[in-house]
Amino acid sequence: MSELSDPAITPIAPSKVPALRDMGYGDIAYALRAGLNDFRRKPMMGLFFSHVYVVGGWLLYVFLFVTDQIWWAIPITLGFPLLGPFLAVGLYEVSRRLEAGQSQWRRNDIFGVIWRQRLRQLPSMAWVIIVYFLFWSFFAHMLFALFLGPSALMNVTSSYAYLLQPEGLLMLAVGAGFGAVFAFVLFCLTAVSLPLLLDKELDFVTAMLTSVAVVRRNPWVMAGWAATIAAMVFVAMLPGLLGLFVVLPVLGHATWHIYRRALTPLD
Repeated sequence: MSELSDPAITPIAPSKVPALRDMGYGDIAYALRAGLNDFRRKPMMGLFFSHVYVVGGWLLYVFLFVTDQIWWAIPITLGFPLLGPFLAVGLYEVSRRLEAGQSQWRRNDIFGVIWRQRLRQLPSMAWVIIVYFLFWSFFAHMLFALFLGPSALMNVTSSYAYLLQPEGLLMLAVGAGFGAVFAFVLFCLTAVSLPLLLDKELDFVTAMLTSVAVVRRNPWVMAGWAATIAAMVFVAMLPGLLGLFVVLPVLGHATWHIYRRALTPLD
C-alpha cells in the first residue's frame, strides 16, 4: 500500500526516495495489460479525463482555423502530447487506489485528491511541462521562419504549397527530429516523476532526477516504453484525436504500473 493510504492526509515528513529496480521488456507488456485492466474496471473515469484532452484539442484546432493560423497545427500536433503526463494525474490516482484494493469510491474523491495537489509539488511540475510546451511552440515558429523566411510565414495561410517545396519538406523533417528530442527529454523528466509525486512526499526536482535515474538505469527498456507511447498516441491522433479516448486512459494507468515496476516500494 502507498504511503498515502488515506488520500485525505498529506504527510508532513518527507519520504525516502525509493530504490531503483532493473527492468525488462516484460515490464512494458505487464504495464499495458494492467493499464487496460484498470480502464476496464473504471472506464468512466478514464473517459472523463481523456475527453478533457480530446475536446481541448478540438477547440484548439477550431481556434487556429477561425483565426487563419491553421499552419500552427503542425508544431502543436507534435507538441500537444507533451501535456499528456500532467493531464493523466487523475488516472494515476485511480490506479493507485485499485492497486491498494480500494474499489469503492466516488468520482469526487479523485477530484478531491487532485485538488489537494495544489498544496504539494505537482503544480511546480505542471509549470515545467507547460513552459516546455511553450518553448517548443516558439522553437517550431523559429524553425519555420529560418527555413522558409518571413514572407512564407506571413503567407502560409493562403498557400500551403510552401510546405511542399524542398525547403518546406526539409523544415518538416528537421522539426520532427527536434520534436522527437524535445519529447524524449521531457519523457526522461516525467517518466515516473508525476506518479512519484502523487505517491510520495518529495520535491519536484528530486522526482525529476529520480525519473532521469530510472531512464539511465534501464535505457533500452525505457526507450521502448517511450516508443510505445509515441506510436500509440500517433495512431490514436490520426482519426481526429478520437483514438485518444481509449489510448490516453490506458497509457495513463500503465504509467502508474511502470512507476511501480521501476522503483522498489518502501512499504
